[in-house]
Amino acid sequence: MENLDGNLFLAMVRSGGARLNAQRKIINDLNVFPIPDGDTGDNMYMTLEAGCRAAEGSLGETAAAVSQGMLMGARGNSGVILSRIFAGLARGLSGLREAGLDAFEKAMACGVEDAYTAVATPVEGTILTVLREGVEAAARSRDFDEYFDLLVSAMDLSLQHTPELLDVLKKAGVVDSGGAGLLAIVEGMRSALHGEAGTMPETAAAPAQHIDLNAFTEDSVLEFGYCTEFLLRLQRSKVDLDAFDEKVIADWLAAHGDSLVFFRDGTIIKVHVHTPAPGDILNYCQRYGEFLTLKIENMTLQHHENHMDERYRVGGKELGVVAVAAGTKMRQLFQELGTDEVIEGGQTMNPPVQAFLEAFDRIGARHILVFPNNGNIVLTARQAAGLYRKSEVTVIPTHSLGEGYFALANLDTSLPADEIVSALDEVLSETVTGQVSRAIRESGAGAAGDYLGISGKEILCGSPERQNALMEMARKLDAGHHDIAVLFQGADVPNDEASAAVEALTAAFPRTETTLIEGGQPIYDYILLLC
Repeated sequence: MENLDGNLFLAMVRSGGARLNAQRKIINDLNVFPIPDGDTGDNMYMTLEAGCRAAEGSLGETAAAVSQGMLMGARGNSGVILSRIFAGLARGLSGLREAGLDAFEKAMACGVEDAYTAVATPVEGTILTVLREGVEAAARSRDFDEYFDLLVSAMDLSLQHTPELLDVLKKAGVVDSGGAGLLAIVEGMRSALHGEAGTMPETAAAPAQHIDLNAFTEDSVLEFGYCTEFLLRLQRSKVDLDAFDEKVIADWLAAHGDSLVFFRDGTIIKVHVHTPAPGDILNYCQRYGEFLTLKIENMTLQHHENHMDERYRVGGKELGVVAVAAGTKMRQLFQELGTDEVIEGGQTMNPPVQAFLEAFDRIGARHILVFPNNGNIVLTARQAAGLYRKSEVTVIPTHSLGEGYFALANLDTSLPADEIVSALDEVLSETVTGQVSRAIRESGAGAAGDYLGISGKEILCGSPERQNALMEMARKLDAGHHDIAVLFQGADVPNDEASAAVEALTAAFPRTETTLIEGGQPIYDYILLLC
């Protein structure tokens, strides 16, 4: 094969997804941390699956569609990095109907570049290293077959070397899970290149959305207009494709609608606009091309379905808050603290970028604060914040539910937005969080099934008894030198045991005021917040 086209590229990506899906559990189990956290395979698969819904077209168009889907569907740190790899690949293939090996190699180099820039502090011994060393080694190829053979071989070699670069991998006796996931994808892509494409399982259809037609009656007044979205294919019979400047459409739409999202990819123009007169929008745009897809929704119905009130309208609310939390009780706690949107998610259940973007839209505030409350969700939240243009979005990098709860409890909405962020940074700098969770494998602190006391990524202690692990962790965190301790009771902890734990903490650390909150969170039996 001398050239790669859009049809084969999409088949290769889907085959990569099939290979990844077959190895999801293996990749999940590569988690170096001995508590339930191993969702790398799931996150990478769901991210890639979102991109595989792309329609076929030219190579550049298909790569862009795959990238856009992955961008919106990215979950967890591994998913975000994977989406950036394909974003770089799409950047390198932009405008191409098909690509020879030289062009594809340059596009892969763009993927490496974008992946490294996605991480504030790139760490070698991770998916980044596996990708970079594979792409560098494959650059000596003479054709596509040899390229992917060398790519797979070099990535495999790099993956096996990751424990030598990261002590945490070496101690756990595993290779990097993100690198293993990427290798599985590339292996699947190579199989498709050889005519042995794998098939991804069909995704169950989403349940039909219930629309309350009584929300807009014969006496209603159109207040919010119509959300109008479409793909427009520019037509050679209507415009000079080589000389046409799409700004003429963008400027007109900006003058006749709100919340405009507009971009051009080759001869396709993507439009999202809010307007009271969608017919005018469609008639104008049809001067330049024909519609590939079209969706128009009455936003009054959307408004009703989302239970929005006056404060959620764009421009009508100064500050909005989004938080991530797992478990019904914990979500209720965050809502009681004034959170506008609580996204379901947490350990082993990372929400996608799209979930954040939809939450931002529902809030519609001028400035939005995001509390991810999990280290593996921070990067996803930041990617969503970088994509959003209707509001100023700031991510407060809370790494646990305890940190998020305390930050929101100390949120002073009377301050200007920039001062709020500074104040929260100061508040969080004075807190310490410990968490107790059951080990799923043997660790240096105990056997599988023991309870581990953890702070950040550091295992502080282990014990067969849950309360012993809690008390030892509290001592290691120097609980007696803090004024306040807040103990969040997990879903699997009986009330009498939690009460006994508070009594034990109070007796051991009498100058520290200890409060019990029924959080109902999964995974972590106890979260201990010290401040």
